[in-house]
Amino acid sequence: MTLHFETWQKRALIALAGALLLSLLALAFVAGRVGTGVEHPAGNSADAGFARDMQIHHTQAVEMSRLVRDRTDDEVVRVIAYDIAMTQQHQIGQMYAWLEEWGLPQSSSTPNMTWMEGTMDHHGGGSMLQDDGLMPGMATNEQMQDLADASGVEVERIFLTLMITHHEAGAEMAQAGAELAQEPRVKVAAEKMAEAQVAEITAMQGMLEELP
Repeated sequence: MTLHFETWQKRALIALAGALLLSLLALAFVAGRVGTGVEHPAGNSADAGFARDMQIHHTQAVEMSRLVRDRTDDEVVRVIAYDIAMTQQHQIGQMYAWLEEWGLPQSSSTPNMTWMEGTMDHHGGGSMLQDDGLMPGMATNEQMQDLADASGVEVERIFLTLMITHHEAGAEMAQAGAELAQEPRVKVAAEKMAEAQVAEITAMQGMLEELP
């Protein structure tokens, strides 16, 4: 069985189109603002931490999106999966390019999300990672396997549930990036990422509620 809901289909596609446009505009903006003769962010900066951690977070979202596209015939689910995969893959490339431009390694020995400590009601004194060591919102290996093994309505339910959680954490990370980053282009990109993911969360919540 697949999803059957004309109203949410229209709303979801409109929301996704707006989210994708915001993301592409942000990419165009940041791509055209490569500074010359300016001091680049340090390896322990929020800019660098955001670029590294969001690449990891985005990579799993791209993987989840590709898995569900191969396992559902529902066009709306396929559209949102395609948009997430395409947009976040572009953003991964942009963040990779920032680190290359800044002369910084793509990974760091510093624990993930350390750059976020002190933000969003986190007052220090402990790791911001989940108990399993993953960044918030990240699916476990078992959850990813469940997604890979499912099909039809079940794969749609698993995907939407996991991706809503993933996006909620991703949006918080992006909001922290917009707050803490020093480079204007990083701040703008982070703001647009947060806006796009919030729009997609709303669409996916409606889609999940309409599942049989």
